[in-house]
Amino acid sequence: MSEDTYKTITGLSEAIYTEKRSKFIAIAIPVRTHEEIKSHLEVYQKKYYDARHVCYAYMLGFDRKDFRANDNGEPSGTAGKPILGQINSHELTDILVIVVRYFGGIKLGTSGLIVAYKAAAAEAITNAEVIEKTVDQSTRFWFEYPFMNDVMRIVKEEEPEIVEQGYEMDCSMTLRIRSSLMPRLMARLSKVETLRFEENED
Repeated sequence: MSEDTYKTITGLSEAIYTEKRSKFIAIAIPVRTHEEIKSHLEVYQKKYYDARHVCYAYMLGFDRKDFRANDNGEPSGTAGKPILGQINSHELTDILVIVVRYFGGIKLGTSGLIVAYKAAAAEAITNAEVIEKTVDQSTRFWFEYPFMNDVMRIVKEEEPEIVEQGYEMDCSMTLRIRSSLMPRLMARLSKVETLRFEENED
């Protein structure tokens, strides 16, 4: 994978894994923000209110630095960590994996729990459709109307996504493009007369 791509899942997927009568329900969900994670967790905690444990792990951001694992009452490191391990081994991000456990009356022991949570998470991820996305950047700028053709020619050749455009006193435009292609796009646009960029680009 190059530096400006990352892998995530396209939609929700589920899997069920059983071990010594304990039932593990795993759900993999694409997420972008902590708020989304919080609301999904609330939904599943309510849905499986009678389960012994609702454990999870998530990874956010293309640089994969924002992550968390939660054991939800299982012995430390036996649930959240193996779930996170599966997210890592598949090199995924912008993903939340929840594993719900219904206790079947037979204790699995720490190594048994680790194996079960890992297997359930792996199965949910395997059932998901994984896609590769590019890391994009946006830029916003203004220019005078007579130079519209110059700008549109660059847009046509460089093929950024037009996020928005306006035609007030000056024309404004916001473009999104893959990070590695942004310097060339900006270099070409900066040669257009009257064009000025907005500060604070993301």
